[in-house]
Amino acid sequence: MGEVTKQRIKERITACVKVPDDQGGRRFDQIAAACFPQFSRARLQDWIRQGFLVVDGDARKPKDKLHGGQQLSLAVEVQPEGQWVAENIPLDIVYQDNHIMVINKPAALVVHPAAGNHTGTLLNALLYHYPENSALPRAGIVHRLDKDTTGLMVVARSLAAHNDLVAQLQERTVHREYEAVVRGVMTGPGVVDAPIGRHPQNRLKMAVVRGGKPSITHYRVVQRFKAHTHIRLNLQTGRTHQIRVHMSHQHFPLVGDDLYGGGLKLPKSCPAALETVLRAFKRQALHARQLGLIHPVTGEYMAWEAPLTADFQRLLDSLAANEPLSHRRM
Repeated sequence: MGEVTKQRIKERITACVKVPDDQGGRRFDQIAAACFPQFSRARLQDWIRQGFLVVDGDARKPKDKLHGGQQLSLAVEVQPEGQWVAENIPLDIVYQDNHIMVINKPAALVVHPAAGNHTGTLLNALLYHYPENSALPRAGIVHRLDKDTTGLMVVARSLAAHNDLVAQLQERTVHREYEAVVRGVMTGPGVVDAPIGRHPQNRLKMAVVRGGKPSITHYRVVQRFKAHTHIRLNLQTGRTHQIRVHMSHQHFPLVGDDLYGGGLKLPKSCPAALETVLRAFKRQALHARQLGLIHPVTGEYMAWEAPLTADFQRLLDSLAANEPLSHRRM
């Protein structure tokens, strides 16, 4: 697991935000939550009550109604969130500067501590390699990849960058492209526009449900095989398990996805060599291949690409050798 250390770093945070005109008439705490999305509403309410978050220099109550154009000022010493520990877990850093870093996440790495995974996560690794990130919300993590999904993630290294990246994700200006292998033969590109929410019977799963959050996934075919398809996907929204849920909903579950694919299902007359590879592939075949965003400080558009992992490439090579249908790239 690596060396474990405890971090007790504090940071003085100051920020000023003008209340947007379209927020006028709402409660102070509601507007604060919209203007400072990187902090929980409960934390913001506490800061309002303590006078750390004020309106035009004056303390107000969380329920007070505000009007557009007022100035919200935040000045507070932030304690490290949670009781997380720093762990010396290796990180594959693709890019970093004083404001952001881009990480190529391996399989089997949980992003954030949760029930059953209190240590050994990306967050624990960040606290070790970048202890100053302990003063940022979730140690700078602004989005997630599932435990067994590989590929690119951006992490903030400053509060200003964190705020900006959260806003870019909300405004859907962050470009994220994934590669996947699904069961079944797709006929062409498509868009899945189906709301996602918690599964009504299984709380461990998400599902396409009425009243769920709007969720849109674009996909296109890279290569077809006799019983599988290699595809690329772009996320217009970023819901939990979105690609896995949407592909399963389309009856094209990801290879290796036990949660949404119902376990291993071998195609008819599956060659022994391919069966060996499929049985050995113990995770969903999903890789965050490309990431593009506007740098929070310079305003420059930047993009990165992570090559396929060895197990993913081995899967594609085995499909091409044992299940050829068309070698023409789409």
